[in-house]
Amino acid sequence: VQLVESGGGLVQAGGSLRLSCATSGFTFEDYGIGWFRQAPGKEREGVAAISRGDGETHYAEYVKGRFTMSSDNAKSTVHLQMNSLKPEDTAIYYCAVFYGSYYGSTYHLNPLWYEHWGQGTQVTVSS
Repeated sequence: VQLVESGGGLVQAGGSLRLSCATSGFTFEDYGIGWFRQAPGKEREGVAAISRGDGETHYAEYVKGRFTMSSDNAKSTVHLQMNSLKPEDTAIYYCAVFYGSYYGSTYHLNPLWYEHWGQGTQVTVSS
């Protein structure tokens, strides 16, 4: 199983970035995928996640209305479109595979239920 993130960079506040997570080595359509981020000195936190079981896409409150997660099954890739970026969005962004057996954002936005983490991509938002 391999996940590779890309698309990070430096952007001014109010700008946009589109992250991608290319996956391989497992049946993409059968597993949920989550996006997480970790800022220096802080714990890893959930950003968005696609649940295959109920078809839901979950978003953390601090990105709702600004970030959109999508899935391209033909390319086994998920994307995270990030608009209206804020300096507090600065972090390393990771994707990973969901191995939980439950539905709902409580589980899908919790990094404890995920395995096979990518190497991450840096997002820096300047004020």
